Amino acid sequence: MSPVTLAFIGDGVFELLVRERLLANGSMPANKLHALAVKQVKASAQAAAYPALEAASTETELDILRRGRNANTSKVPKSCTPEDYRKATAMEALFGYLYLSGDLARIHELYRIVSAEINR
Repeated sequence: MSPVTLAFIGDGVFELLVRERLLANGSMPANKLHALAVKQVKASAQAAAYPALEAASTETELDILRRGRNANTSKVPKSCTPEDYRKATAMEALFGYLYLSGDLARIHELYRIVSAEINR
């Protein structure tokens, strides 16, 4: 599959992980949950966690990250830099790849690493 297709599903996987973690911290109004989730799923937050994810990745995972980072994306949102967007796409591609491979344990392992970096 193309890295952009992997990133498409990986975006949903990553957001679901963020939402699950937020709900585990207790009940709060939906608008507050949404604001907290957006802070963690935005490209700049994912890009900040990218080095830690890269350091924890296997050779196969590094290949997926590289393909995702080098993917030809049509538009970069105004809210981030092209470099941050490429790193976020890479991270999402890896989460998509792992999800489609059925490796949920690895997804959770990498998410713990990424989450620790994002929530510093």
